[in-house]
Amino acid sequence: MKLKKASFFLLIFHLVFFLNAQERKNIYIPDIPGFKTLKCDFHTHTVFSDGMVWPTIRIAEAWLEGLDAVAISEHIEYRPHSTDIVADHNRAWEIAKPIADRQGILLVKAAEITRQMPPGHLNALFINNANLLERDDVFDALQEAKDQGAFIFWNHPGWKIQQPDTTLWWDEHTQLLEKGLMHGIEVYNSNEYYPEALDWANEKELAVLCNTDLHVPVQIVYNLADSHRPMTLVFAREKTQEALKEALFAKRTVAWFDHTLMGSAEWLEPLFFASVQLEDKKVSLKNNEVATLSIQNSSDIDYQLELAQPTIAFSCPEKIYLKAHHTTQIELAGNSEEITDIKTLNMHFLVTNVFTGRHTNLVVNLKIENQ
Repeated sequence: MKLKKASFFLLIFHLVFFLNAQERKNIYIPDIPGFKTLKCDFHTHTVFSDGMVWPTIRIAEAWLEGLDAVAISEHIEYRPHSTDIVADHNRAWEIAKPIADRQGILLVKAAEITRQMPPGHLNALFINNANLLERDDVFDALQEAKDQGAFIFWNHPGWKIQQPDTTLWWDEHTQLLEKGLMHGIEVYNSNEYYPEALDWANEKELAVLCNTDLHVPVQIVYNLADSHRPMTLVFAREKTQEALKEALFAKRTVAWFDHTLMGSAEWLEPLFFASVQLEDKKVSLKNNEVATLSIQNSSDIDYQLELAQPTIAFSCPEKIYLKAHHTTQIELAGNSEEITDIKTLNMHFLVTNVFTGRHTNLVVNLKIENQ
């Protein structure tokens, strides 16, 4: 019995990967009240467009790295391997889907609509049939994606090949927004950060996305031993395709890359306080006395704090580094007789590696009862 080429590669993948014990990296980013925190990458490629790996490899990488969801978003208009890989635009998803189901990975059916600037490249997630997106007019292609219920986002808006001098928002992007053909934007792609995109996300109420745009094997691009791939954190009601889609349209997303978080304070603040807890519920602080406070960071995210405003009647460190999976002790020192009358000690900090805008940081209040 002869095997088709796709079946042969799938068999080899099974033999090499699944018949051997594998160790998965467990990434711990806590859930927030009412939602599960899903770790996602919505922009990857395989040999079915211009990538260098078979679709099942993208699932293996996602599983090994602790992701919950991934999209294989092949280019519609750019397929340099089409002489050797003869298939329609849905084939990569069809090959990867059974493995994703087996491994508990949510595989989002997606495609990349690939045009010159404007409007550039856009990913359509949760589509039904990628073949129908092959249209001459980009607005027709995006309208078809919308008709299929797609969540659409602008990829790498500051990509130098398309915007070599200045990252611009074009009239065409305003038209897309007004027609409901754009719902999100990548603030980070591969290894590039686009500060303008974070401002646009805030101004135009777009979901924040952060993805790898992988073409080669993931370990070639990222040092996975000491770090992680860029990813979009999505706050969904449950781990299902339907809940993931609902969360994206509701803009419950945060970007995580290079020890940095970006997004809306509405989601960053509960994520911070789900990660960071004060081990001491109360202190007894008096003038000219010192109290020790323990702060536990149970997440995989490092947090860097800088005092945002002076404290009243006591002092605390101006800078605190809360290392992932560590407990940090700080000292509070009473410096006024007024301290005995203050029942709640408030410490307002900027979280300097957590951004709500290009030039703005998340502000948190670490408060503790003084008895």
